[in-house]
Formats: sequence, structure tokens, C-alpha cells
Amino acid sequence: MAPSGSSFLSVFVFLLVLSPSSIDSLSTKDSFLQCLSKNSESSYPFSTILYTPNNSSFTSVLESSVQNLRFSQPTVPKPEFIFTPLYESHIQAVVVCSKQLGIHLRVRSGGHDYEGLSYVSELEQPFIVVDLAKLRSISVDIEDNSAWVEAGATTGELYYRISEKSNTHGYPAGVCTSLGIGGHITGGAYGTMFRKYGLAADNVIDARIIDAYGRVLDRRAMGEDLFWAIRGGGGGSFGIITSWKVKLVPVPPVVTVFRVARTLEQGATKILYRFLQASDKLDENLFFRVSTQLANASEEGKKTISTSYNGLFLGDAKRLLQVMQESFPELGLTKQDCIETNWINSVLYMGFFPNNSTPEILLQRQNLFKGTFKGKSDFAKKPIHESALEGLWEMMYEEDTPSVAFIPYGGMMSKISESEIPFPHRKGNMFFINYMTTWEDPSENAKHIDWIRKVYKYMTPYVSMYPREAYLNYRDLDLGMNKNTNTSFKEASVWGSKYFKGNFKRLVKVKTKVDAGNFFRHEQSIPPLPISMRKRK
Repeated sequence: MAPSGSSFLSVFVFLLVLSPSSIDSLSTKDSFLQCLSKNSESSYPFSTILYTPNNSSFTSVLESSVQNLRFSQPTVPKPEFIFTPLYESHIQAVVVCSKQLGIHLRVRSGGHDYEGLSYVSELEQPFIVVDLAKLRSISVDIEDNSAWVEAGATTGELYYRISEKSNTHGYPAGVCTSLGIGGHITGGAYGTMFRKYGLAADNVIDARIIDAYGRVLDRRAMGEDLFWAIRGGGGGSFGIITSWKVKLVPVPPVVTVFRVARTLEQGATKILYRFLQASDKLDENLFFRVSTQLANASEEGKKTISTSYNGLFLGDAKRLLQVMQESFPELGLTKQDCIETNWINSVLYMGFFPNNSTPEILLQRQNLFKGTFKGKSDFAKKPIHESALEGLWEMMYEEDTPSVAFIPYGGMMSKISESEIPFPHRKGNMFFINYMTTWEDPSENAKHIDWIRKVYKYMTPYVSMYPREAYLNYRDLDLGMNKNTNTSFKEASVWGSKYFKGNFKRLVKVKTKVDAGNFFRHEQSIPPLPISMRKRK
């Protein structure tokens, strides 16, 4: 993907002539527009891609990719404006102008982040949002088994473009198809093929990033340390990813999907316990997401727990049934439960699209999972016994719309070193847990958040310890937060060790090297080393 044209020298010439007094006399918007126009090779009308709260499209643009509606409520801080660049050169100018004008910047590619950090700043105002949704180009090269994909493209768009060229290639990114690929990969990104091929971040060949100095860097120019850091070290810390070059993986022409539910009355607890025992030893071609939630019991007015086994097998139904009989016969999977299809249609099935959907629906960037929610995550190194699961069910009965999902580990995830990329959750983990609660009434925020915190506390004895590990793409500010620009390395180490384990220290070193001034920052961004510690190094 060729770089967009830029006039970097003109940026610095402008910085010399734009005096503080001239900035003060202008509004933030006007100052920015003036700065942008003087640092573009063409006379681009930047006002057409800049949205202030006075603009009739501001709210629709702001909410266009928001998944967690908790962060679209009126009391949540809003940006001074949203900038929707079309080219890398636009982003270069924004970085330099934001720095010069002292305006805090947030970057959004998909907006699915659990805590809204890509479009909300609770700690620093004023702030602006750079929304990459218009950077959506995808170039697939089947002969090279690769694709260049811009940061604002969704996982669904990438899947569709791959399927246009081949029915035997895929990419192991997330199940949710409206994720912006830019931010998704920066957190590691697991999906239905991660037990076979690893994470999306494990399958990246190259990238393009705009750093704190406004430079566009590819893998060779950025160096291996920074290239390591951006593949799982989180977005909003090292620069602005504009595109990824990803490695495509082989998929069979026929795959099999299934969805089987079991309630407590059908022995769900015992079946789930057996599943957790077998989870990391299952065939690497087999993916499960076991979702537990409330359901209506056969007795009128009563609730029960339903466990739904949603699965994808990279192969035909005959082979799947053999695998299940050998490793997890307790589920009782039958031929009637199995649907043979191709990989792109399995994406629709696993993404819960309506049965009559065609792959073209992936181009609509539909977010099927919008809602007000709070989520948390855990990694487990041993099965959770039936008695502990029964205690979890009792807590779920207390909540309106709770969900706890179990995703098995093993396969390729046990073969990749925990320091290969910043994502450290590898060998030794049996399964991953995602807790979620959703609600509608904003006045009940505290009630539901308290519930999920109580569940998280209850689960403490049954999950990883020292540190209690967490998945970065399911961000959780309960684990700790930075305080404005005065980021404490010591305080950040508390949550940093949960997301990154021993990789956190290396991430801090990379941050100190590429962004010592901490220009790219948010509530859980990687901090640079304090100056006093740099001197000792």
C-alpha cells in the first residue's frame, strides 16, 4: 500500500510561524483548520471532514461505531470535534497540529472498546477524536497469502474481500464483524481459528504507523522493537496505525458449524465441568464459545441457566463427530446439529446474523451487539468445579441480563512463546472467561456494575493469580488508571502486569524510546519511564 503524499517540511515551517498569540485569538476549530490547511500539499477543504457539536452530523458521526452505549450518555464528556481523515497526510498534520496547539487527541478505528477510551476522555479536556472510519482500503494478494488493510476497515469487510478472491483462505481475527481492524489487532485479537493459527496479531507481516513526530513508518523504518509493541501492546500508546499487512491462512473448502444448548435440567453443570476439563486438549481445528445466560425454565415463572455451545470445526461433519466422540462425548452432538458450509458463511453463523443473510451483509458494517454494558475477563489454569459453577449460577439469578462465556485454549496458543508479542496469555491457560452484564436504564449503571464486580471477586480462587491475568481487548478500568500526563510507572505496573505480565517492562522501554513525551496517552496507555529512571538505565 503506497504512502499518501505529505509535505513534512511545510509542517515545521508552519510551526515556526504559528505563534501562541495567534493561536489564542482563534477558536480551537479555526486554529486547527488553519494549521491543517497550511500543512497540506493540496487546498483540501478540511472543514468538510471536521465535525463540531454545532454540526448536524456530529452526534451520528460520534455514535456511528460506538458499541457500549454507556459512553454515549449525555453526561459523558464529548470531543471538541471529530476529524475523519481520508489520507495518511491528513493524520500527519493532525498529529503535529494537536501537539502544537496542546489539544489532547484520541484515535478510533472501530469504537468497540469496552471502556470507550478511543472517543471519550474523562481525565483531559478539551480533546479531539481522530476517527479512521474512512480509511477502509483492502488489497488482497492470494498468491502472496497476504492482504494490506487500512485501519478503519472492519473485520467483516476484510473477511468478505478475502472470500471474493478465494474460498480456501481466511484470517484468524474476531467473531464480531464490525470491529475496526486497526485497534482490534493492537490488543491481540482472538477469533474462531486462534487455536489453529494463533491470534490476529500473531499473523501480521508489516504495518504503517504515524508516530509522535508525524512520520509515517513501515516495519523497516520503525524497527523491530516498535513492530513488536504494536502487535498486542494496545492502541493509543505508540502512534496511529494506518494499515496492517496480514498473513492469510488456509481454510478447508468445507467447514462445520453448530449451536447446542443445555439447561440445568439437562445436566448443564456436569457437562460444562467436563468441557472445562477437556478444553485445552481439544482438537486444534475445533473452536468453542460456551455462553451461559438466564433462560425460562419449563416450570412457569421460573428461571434456569442455559449453556450454549457455539462451535466451528475446520473440516466436515463426519470428522467433527469423530473428534467429539473421542474428546467430549458428554455434549451429545449429533449429525442433525451440524451444518456444513464454507468459511465465509461460517463467519455469518458465528456472528449471529439472520439465517438468510448473504456475505454482502458484511459490507454494511452492522454492529449487532450495541448496548449498555460492563465487561471483565479472566484466564483459568484449572477446571472450575461443579460446586463453584453452582455458586456462579446463584449469582447470575440476581442479575437481569448476565452472561459468562468460556473459550477453550490449547492448540497453537500453547505453542507460541508468551514474549513473542506483547500478548502473554499462552501455555498453561486452559480457558478464557468473559463476564458481561447489559442493561437499558442509565440510572441503574451503578447497580449492574456492582454486580459484575461481585462476580469477579467471587471468581478469584478459580482463576489465574500473581498476576490475575486480563485480556487487553476487553479493557477494564477497575484494574487501574493513569492520571493525566503524570503517568505513574509504578501504578501502571499493577494493571500492566495483568494485561502483559513480564512484557509490560519491555513495552515501557519501547514507549520511552518512541514517545518519551507521552503524546499518545489515555487512561490505560503504556507510560514512559520517569526521567529519574531513564538516567539509571
